Amino acid sequence: MFAQINYEGSSTEQFDTLSKQLDALLTGESNMIANLSNASALLNQFLTTINWVGFYLTDGEELVLGPFQGLPACVRIPFGRGVCGTAAANGETVVVENVHAFPGHIACDAASQSEIVIPLIKEGKILGVLDIDSPIVNRFSAEDQAGLEKFVDTLLVHL
Repeated sequence: MFAQINYEGSSTEQFDTLSKQLDALLTGESNMIANLSNASALLNQFLTTINWVGFYLTDGEELVLGPFQGLPACVRIPFGRGVCGTAAANGETVVVENVHAFPGHIACDAASQSEIVIPLIKEGKILGVLDIDSPIVNRFSAEDQAGLEKFVDTLLVHL
């Protein structure tokens, strides 16, 4: 049974607690969709000032919408297009302070102002991306990036 906990301490300590909670939540479950669903719900509960959090999964040369929390979203994104497609194509985290300044940004939710996308890479293969949007410009810090990359590393153990 899942029990919500209070996250205390520094940002780094809170992200450490979040990753431990994710590991405990997913241990013993091998279904990818179930694990991604719980991961997006956990992030939605943990992160403040976000309006969308979820996953896009690799399907050939494009990403297809996976489990998420938020408003309905774009279903398919070609590799190299938008923030998600760029992160998938390059295999690197992309942090966008202002999405309106990002060439080719795909606006699924007009309220989104900033975005972070972290690729899911296992054994050299791009499985998809974690995408998080915020209605606040410059929402995602270097500490957020490091904490979310650690979260993804924990998640990948269970995929």
